[in-house]
Amino acid sequence: MSTTSDRRTTAGYSTMGGPVRALYATVLAVALTAVLIGLLIPVSGTVPSRLPAPMSWAVVAGLVACGQLARVRVQVTTGSVSVTWGEAALIVGLHLLPAPWLPAATAAGAVLAWTVLSAGRVHRATAEAVHAGASLVAGTAVAAVLALAIGPPPGVPLTFAGALALTAAATAYLVVSVGLAVLTLRMRHGLPVAVLTWPALRAKLPLFVGNVLVGLAAVAVIDVDPRWLLFVLPTLWFVHHAYGQRLRNEENRRTWITFASATGALAGTDQRSVATAGAEGALDLFGAERVEVDVITPTGVNRYTADHGGLVVAAPPANEQSSDPGDVLLARTLVAAERRLGEIRVHFPAATGAAFANEAVLTAYGDALALALGNAAITTQVHDLTEQALYQAAHDPLTELTNRVALLAEGDRALSELDRGAPAALLLFDVDRLKRVNEAMGHAAGDALLRALADRLLSLARPGELLARLDGDEFALLLTAADGPKAYRTVPPPRPMIAVAPESPREAPPSPPEPPLLRRARLIAERLAEPIEVCDVPMSVEVTVGVAVSPAGAADMAERVRQAEHAMYRAKSAGVRITAYDSAADAATVDHLSLLAEMRQALAADDQLVLDMQPAVDLATGAPTGVEALIRWEHPRRGLLTPADFVRAVEESELLARFTGYVLDQALATAGEWRTQGLDVPISVNLSARNLLDPRLPGEVGALLRRHHVPPHLLVLEITETVAMSRTDVVDEVIDDLRELGVQLSLDDFGTGFSSLSFITRIPVDELKVDRSFVRDMADSTRATAVIRATVELGRRINARVVAEGVETADQRAALVSLGCDAGQGYHFCRPVRRDKIIMLLRTLRDSATRATVVPLRAADDAS
Repeated sequence: MSTTSDRRTTAGYSTMGGPVRALYATVLAVALTAVLIGLLIPVSGTVPSRLPAPMSWAVVAGLVACGQLARVRVQVTTGSVSVTWGEAALIVGLHLLPAPWLPAATAAGAVLAWTVLSAGRVHRATAEAVHAGASLVAGTAVAAVLALAIGPPPGVPLTFAGALALTAAATAYLVVSVGLAVLTLRMRHGLPVAVLTWPALRAKLPLFVGNVLVGLAAVAVIDVDPRWLLFVLPTLWFVHHAYGQRLRNEENRRTWITFASATGALAGTDQRSVATAGAEGALDLFGAERVEVDVITPTGVNRYTADHGGLVVAAPPANEQSSDPGDVLLARTLVAAERRLGEIRVHFPAATGAAFANEAVLTAYGDALALALGNAAITTQVHDLTEQALYQAAHDPLTELTNRVALLAEGDRALSELDRGAPAALLLFDVDRLKRVNEAMGHAAGDALLRALADRLLSLARPGELLARLDGDEFALLLTAADGPKAYRTVPPPRPMIAVAPESPREAPPSPPEPPLLRRARLIAERLAEPIEVCDVPMSVEVTVGVAVSPAGAADMAERVRQAEHAMYRAKSAGVRITAYDSAADAATVDHLSLLAEMRQALAADDQLVLDMQPAVDLATGAPTGVEALIRWEHPRRGLLTPADFVRAVEESELLARFTGYVLDQALATAGEWRTQGLDVPISVNLSARNLLDPRLPGEVGALLRRHHVPPHLLVLEITETVAMSRTDVVDEVIDDLRELGVQLSLDDFGTGFSSLSFITRIPVDELKVDRSFVRDMADSTRATAVIRATVELGRRINARVVAEGVETADQRAALVSLGCDAGQGYHFCRPVRRDKIIMLLRTLRDSATRATVVPLRAADDAS
């Protein structure tokens, strides 16, 4: 048995470490000494053997040489050991030759084997070959000394005691050879002796037993008839081949079990974890000294180097040299989907050739690692895109501040983390006369002003405070760490700018101290009013501030925004800069409750809630493409109310489902009447975001469609972009059920927020409705025109029609036609009309469109 490992390039004695070279020299010196002593010791008498002395020498040397040629290589950690039938050759040699001559015969066999290997061009380093032969001779010398002490002389017929002596000599040979192999690996790789010894003995012991039995059998048959020796070599060959196959099968099984474990560990979600697992898994799989995995990144190359000292991640050195000539290097380029991702390199120590058997395994492992790296790269890209989409959905694109929808969500979360009695306040800033800046300097200057104000507000906000842009000229600042109990004080009405002096200074009432929170709002307003330069023009901007203060558990963010807006409008109407919310002045609080009670009566009365209808028309032909149902409330006391007056209150109450069912029922009843008169025009109904959180909605819609005999595709449900920020699991399930019914989905107010983009990536829609603000501004704003053009292109790509809202002039219609918009809706075509008049209007639009199409055709026919 001897120590080996794999090599591809010639490496001699100089490539080995100092301790290993010293060990090699020691073993060689012991072997040469044993040979010389054996040759110089006179052997008295003749060997009582039935073979001539030259023949005995030839048999022993031949068995040793054949054993070396038929060795089985077994991997032990980063090296390998060779298993031969040396014990059988030793036992036969102790029977045929005097013990002192046995080292010389073994040396002759080792030289013969090395000569055959060299002639056959089987590569093996000279230093390694000399060390292997020296180890054989050293083990044989120790066994010979033991045989001289306890064994029978050569040629004596085999007895039980003789068999025991020969077995003891073979055992000494095994201990020396295994010890030298383990010691060599220990010096080369620095691994513990216990880790190396057991794998080496486990590989050697079964064959050792077979070798001893075959060797004793050979000794027995030699005494009967030396010609039986002709059968010894085939027997040894068969035993050795069978055991070698068993070792190879075990090695293959271990390799593929380790392969499965190593590839299973590659299931990381980022390239770093995959590359780390790849390097460490390859180190264990191949039993290598070092593994390097290079991963190509957008910024360069990252190298993951794993060895028995741990893992190092660093960029490869700029002046990188080729690998140590004493190494065996197996490399594999990592390619996935025809894209080069990097390279894996496996370094083996210098030795004999087992590394070449790992090439197929490295190919399979490299493919698995490349696939895992490719998947990790895709996962990272998807994660980055998702993060980008989520960021855009929650931030204002102009100022990159939190938008209204995200303010409501993040604000409620921040409030929920506070004690219910902890102070919290919302400041709402409205920029005065922003429209005048847009008219005087253009929308670009207005956008620059808003960005500058956002930057200034960011500098004034404190850590933990939430800043958002709510609308075109509104900003909000949530304070969740107000300045103590004084912040709860209701701010008194603004004092007049000019007051009548009291009769006596002593009679002047003391001025109440200004609450800290109101003082903070006033300071921020003053800082915002400081001169600011926009487009090289210095200007001073004034803001109106509404302040809503209450304990954290007293109101959610939606209510706080409403309160702050109410306070801000009060400040504007009073001509002051800052006003705090006063519940006594907010008639909407009591009115909100009475309004819901009156809505219950209206739903029961069945004659107060009526539908107005406003058609959408084809921009090119004027033909009706659909009708939007608009709810109106003919209140017996308040007069005619529009949705802006009552829908919000209904959405926040338990009446929403009943109210929505009423509107759907009236709309589908109207559509059913149209069908009886030959008009198949889709009808649109607006849904609240809360409607889509009700899993009963699809069943109710299906029942109403069947009751009024309306095909599902004639019902269009309009959804606002706030749905995209709702609980997507429930919303997606409800929308999927609606789509299974066959109804159409329309995304209303498209373009006013990025959440709508996030929504259409989840849910396919049939219609995009461009918000009226873009139609209004497109004559003066290239941004608005760009949004409409992008929406039209997006609609074309996702196979959705695009409807522009708020079309009021012929110029707007012509511009929309030039942009490729499908349909329009607005006062330019017609105002909303009652449901009893809509049939006549639809027929008029249809007939007008037909005449506009037929007349040019007839004129063309006449010309021809």
